[in-house]
Amino acid sequence: MSGPIPTSTSVSESAVIEAHLSDVWHLIKLPDFANFWSKLDKSERVKGTSEETDIVKWTFKDGTVLDVKQEEHSTIDHYITYSVISSKPALSYSSVVSTVRVYPVTSGKHEGHTYVTWTGNFSSDADAGVIEDAKFKRREALTDLANAVSQK
Repeated sequence: MSGPIPTSTSVSESAVIEAHLSDVWHLIKLPDFANFWSKLDKSERVKGTSEETDIVKWTFKDGTVLDVKQEEHSTIDHYITYSVISSKPALSYSSVVSTVRVYPVTSGKHEGHTYVTWTGNFSSDADAGVIEDAKFKRREALTDLANAVSQK
C-alpha cells in the first residue's frame, strides 16, 4: 500500500522563557515578529487594508513571502491567533491557523518566567513534511524569542 503517510494536522510547541511575561508579550505582535525571529528578514503592515483588518507581510530570508491576517488578539488572556492568507511561492496545503499564547509561571523553580505555546492547525491536505517543518520552525522561533528577551 503506497500513498501519503497519515499524519496529525496540528502542531504544538512550547518553551519556558526566563523573562517576565510583560517582556515576552511585548514582542508578540505580528509586525514585530522580525524583531525576534531570525528566519524573518522583515515584517511590515500591508498598506491599503482597513482599520479592522490587520494584515502583515512576513518576508523570510529564504525569499518566501507570507501575508498573515490577525484573527484574534487578547491582551487579557495574552494570545494572538493568525492565519496565512497568501504565500509566494504557493503553499502545498490549503490553510493554517496559528496561535501564540503566553502564560505567567506563578510558582516553582520557574516562578517569574513565562510559558509560551505556539500551535498550528493545518487543513487536511497538509502532509507529514509540512507538519515536521512547522514543528522545527516553531522551536527555532521560540529559541529566538528567548534570546531576544534575554538581550534586553
